[in-house]
Order: sequence, then structure tokens, then C-alpha cells
Amino acid sequence: MKKFSYIKYSALAAFAVINLSCERDEIFEREQYKNVFALISENDNVSSKFHDLGSETIGYVAASLGGTTPTNKPIEVNLIEDPTLIDEYNRTNFDVDHSKYVRPLPTSKYDIEKYSFTIPAGDIGGRLPIRIRPDGLSPDSSYFIPLRVESHSSYEVNPEKSFLLYRVRIKNYWARADGNTIYSMRARLRQDGSAFELQLPGTKIMHPIGEREVRIMVGNEAYSSNVNVFNRAAITLLIGEDNKVTIRPYKDVEVQQIDGDSDYPNTFAIEDDGFKTYKTFLLNYYFRMDGVVYQMKEELRLEFDPDEETRL
Repeated sequence: MKKFSYIKYSALAAFAVINLSCERDEIFEREQYKNVFALISENDNVSSKFHDLGSETIGYVAASLGGTTPTNKPIEVNLIEDPTLIDEYNRTNFDVDHSKYVRPLPTSKYDIEKYSFTIPAGDIGGRLPIRIRPDGLSPDSSYFIPLRVESHSSYEVNPEKSFLLYRVRIKNYWARADGNTIYSMRARLRQDGSAFELQLPGTKIMHPIGEREVRIMVGNEAYSSNVNVFNRAAITLLIGEDNKVTIRPYKDVEVQQIDGDSDYPNTFAIEDDGFKTYKTFLLNYYFRMDGVVYQMKEELRLEFDPDEETRL
């Protein structure tokens, strides 16, 4: 009798496990077939795009649709701007360090004609265009447009991806404003009045300032993403249509370019050695730092792929 009861109990337990497993499979299959859309973004729901200085360009907020079956009706998605998203981003990432806070993109710098877009029936995506005018934006600040799904006509939205921060970053032909445009440097530094030249291998971070203007640190001054540092010791390079370079102070540093040197003629050029291609600056200038005048002769080179850059 005990043996029979044990067998009966085991059979019931096995049936319960099988039944639970079937229920889980059914729920999983329903989830797999469910059509859910999401705004496409990276970490922290940020979507970063680079925009060329000197012109109005178009960026897009995009959405993707998941699910194993095609939709049979369109999804009308309506967005709104939500400034609280920026506040929450700043609190989460920077707490009380207000110097690192991101900013809302000034309204004069962009246009959104319609805050709605459609994911057509049977399609897997849609997008909203944004016209961006980046001239005048600082490479040292982050600018966001905060957008949230206000409503949608059908199916479901992923609540964790129902909002995003569209980050506008600036660029030109010579640099991008993310701190990752790093030129290799070969330089010769000489104190005024001295015959001794210090050889300086190293690197320099370059930032875009205007359509044809970039910023670097003067001499061998170390870069820091601190406004006081580059206000004190940064210079700009204005590249003419003829690729002649004009060297100017960014803020406070005293600088004077030296023309007439055939080895360092203050020019920009594209160099191809048969294997690699480089963007190259040859610069020559005096600068004053802490009351001492120096002469700096420097070659700055950045390897790049012309075909890849054309596609960007």
C-alpha cells in the first residue's frame, strides 16, 4: 500500500512539473511573438550623433520593432520633449558635480518639424528627423535633446526604451569633439636665446572649434578637460582654403607664428607614403609661458582611411 501511494505521489509530482513547464513554454512563446518597439539608444538611453560644423545637417531618432510575426497595422508614435530626463541623467551620473552637467541643446540650434513618426505595417523600424545647426557649440560641453514616447497607436513600447537623450556632438574634417582625435607629435622645443633644442615625441588631442578651425595645447603643455587649463594654454589653428595655417591664441596664451621656414611652413597636407595616409600639420611659432619665451617646431600626424571617411 505504501509503495502504491509513493508511485501515485511521484506521478502527480511529475504531472505538475510537466504542466508548469508547458505553461512556461506557452508564456515564452507568447512573449516571443509579441510586437514591441523601442527607441534605439546606447548606454543610459543616450543616442550620440556627430554633426559637421559649417552647415545644417540632419540627424535621426530611430525606433526598432521586435517580434517574430509581421505587424498588420502601422504604429503611429508621438514624442514630446521632457527636460526632466536631463535632470535625472545629471543626478545619476554626476550627483553634485555641476561642472560636468550636460546641457539642453539651445532651441536656436535645432528644428523638429513633427514630433511623430510611423512604423509602417509589416516594417521593423521608423525614424524622426531633426535638423541641427551646430555652429557656435562648444567642444567641451555635452548638448542633449530629451525625448519621450507620449503615445502610440498600437502594439507595445518597451518601457525601458521609451525615452532617449539625443546628444549632439560637433566635428569637422580635422577633429571630433569627443577627445579621441589624437595626433602623433614630433617636435623641437627651444627656449628663446638658447641653442639647445629639446626633442619632444608625444601626442596632442585636437578639438574642432569651427568649420575650418581646431584647438590644441601650446608647446608641450599637458591637456586636461578643464576650462582653466585650455583657457590658459591652448591655441587654435585656422586652416585656409589653400591649406595655409594661421596660429592664434584660444584665450590667454601669447603666441606668434613664424613663417618662412621650409621645413615647418605652417601648413596642412594629406600625405600618402604608399601604405598609409596621414593628415599632417607642420607648425612653427613662439609662445610665452610663465614669463619665458619658447620656440616650438612641430609635426602633427593622424593616420586615416580616406575611403572610410568618405562614407561617414
